[in-house]
Amino acid sequence: MGNITAFLSEHQAQLLSIGQNTLLTILILVAAAIGAKVLKRAVYKAVYRVSKQDEIVTKLLSTLSGYVVYLIAVVIILDLFGVNTASLVALVGAAGLAIGLALKDTLSNVAAGVMLLFLKPLRKSEFVEVSGSSGSVKDLGLFTTVLETADGIYISIPNSTVWAGAVKNFSRNDKRRMDITVGISYGDSIEDGLTALRELVAEEPRILNTPEPQYLVHTLADSSVNLQLRAWTPTANYWDIYWKTQRKVKDKVESMGITIPFPQRDLHIIEGDKQLLKK
Repeated sequence: MGNITAFLSEHQAQLLSIGQNTLLTILILVAAAIGAKVLKRAVYKAVYRVSKQDEIVTKLLSTLSGYVVYLIAVVIILDLFGVNTASLVALVGAAGLAIGLALKDTLSNVAAGVMLLFLKPLRKSEFVEVSGSSGSVKDLGLFTTVLETADGIYISIPNSTVWAGAVKNFSRNDKRRMDITVGISYGDSIEDGLTALRELVAEEPRILNTPEPQYLVHTLADSSVNLQLRAWTPTANYWDIYWKTQRKVKDKVESMGITIPFPQRDLHIIEGDKQLLKK
């Protein structure tokens, strides 16, 4: 007991300092937690408004702002306990350089992610085609871009791959052109076929008048004359209009007395030399 009392008397100043610093550490961590939450909420609201409701950028920047608060808190705590923060920063910098060289491919994904976030070739919920994969954008992080295909498949693509390739964005423009092709017999009237396509357009009010729809003789195929309708629709209604028009085109063409042919071949048998026929 006497030894404990002597120890406390001898190290009273140091123990008080440690206790004080420990209490301050707890207070700093509590303040950092509250400050991070408040700052994240404020950054989220501000960025969400400035970025025109871009959830991906908003979520990323608000999360990073919280990390910054905790990083500052850690530096303050280390300084309280007498750690030389200048030397620590230099050490962290050297370690960061070594880690960066070892993880250069991973860091290239981070750099690509930053470029994608600010240049915005794709946004959340847009339907895109990237590196041979197509789907709706579910998330765009610092390392990967996540898509969900039309049949519900999860696809994760490294950001460097997305940045290095072409991004085909089906949702970005406000209108899209649909191409519907139908074949008619060589014995049928081309004008009647084009009239059928015009009537299809007249029955669908959502098809845009500007640019004007086009009615074309697309190809002269082996068994049919292929006519094509090219019409512009609002992007939001594209697939609904496309499937409905595609569904009605057969009945409309046949109502004009036109035959939709199927592939066929004429076979000519020549009687003569048996040896020739065998060949």
